[in-house]
Amino acid sequence: MDKHDTIYKLLFSHDRMVRDLLVGFLPEEWITGLDLDSLEKMNGSYVTDDLRGRHGDAVWRVRWGEDWLYVYLLLEFQSSVDRFMALRILVYTGLLHQDLIRRDELGADRRLPPVLPVVLYNGEPRWRAPTEVRPLIQAPPDGLERYQPDQAFLLIDEGAYSADDRQPLNNLVTALFRLEHHRSSDEVAGVLQLLVKWLEGPEQAGLRRSYLEWLRRRLPKWFPGETFPEMHDLQEAYEMITNRFEEWKERQRLVGVQQGVEQGIERGIERGRLEGERALVLRLIQHRFGELPAVLRLRLEGASKSELEHLAERVLDATSLDDLFQ
Repeated sequence: MDKHDTIYKLLFSHDRMVRDLLVGFLPEEWITGLDLDSLEKMNGSYVTDDLRGRHGDAVWRVRWGEDWLYVYLLLEFQSSVDRFMALRILVYTGLLHQDLIRRDELGADRRLPPVLPVVLYNGEPRWRAPTEVRPLIQAPPDGLERYQPDQAFLLIDEGAYSADDRQPLNNLVTALFRLEHHRSSDEVAGVLQLLVKWLEGPEQAGLRRSYLEWLRRRLPKWFPGETFPEMHDLQEAYEMITNRFEEWKERQRLVGVQQGVEQGIERGIERGRLEGERALVLRLIQHRFGELPAVLRLRLEGASKSELEHLAERVLDATSLDDLFQ
């Protein structure tokens, strides 16, 4: 399991993170029917006869009226879009239902409880794959449509939400997405300041530790090659990170200045070489044909490196200035 997956599972093992995910990304009419105070994490991993355990720490349930709604959070992160993600969700939902049957945790009339599959996607390209199984299956012969499987999932494309400035920064999950895809150090500082405020109090100690661990793992990506002191709380992390961002920006500015100086020196050297070649060609032409007319001197002053080389090669064979500059 990727370390990034692991720390996300740690964050979403806290009920407040799951609550903010539901409130921030589900339709409002769905939320009104949920008893968010009943939100609880399923214990352990569920297994099947032929597959190993899957993401038990990312399966939650919440009361929807008298029944349970199971929320399946798929927190796998990958660099590319998985075209067949909907099929994977179909399999995982089936595994969850199998486990609920085995544990005799069925709904009213011993029916299977509803499941809301949620996929958190953190890749760079925007998601383009189907979010339903049906489009992945070839059209069957007439009459067989009803026998084809179908399943959909709720896609949360982090990058798309982070790029949308209209998305309100009003909960822990949107703050996480904004940090993951930040566009400036000022944005990071502002979001971290909000997190420090939102996670005050002893009841948030566990979630503060999880966010702190997440920060420790993200810092090497934000500051390649840097080393960081041990951080013991979010306030300390906020102060250290904002200070380090200022140092990093200044270092980047100085690196840019140095690169500019070096590039300027290189361009100056190149211009010097070009002017030397121009002067040499001019002497050769004047030695052969005498003083250049003003119009030809202007052409020579504007000549490129390749044009100067061409003139230098032709100056000995040309019979006149018109022949040379034709």
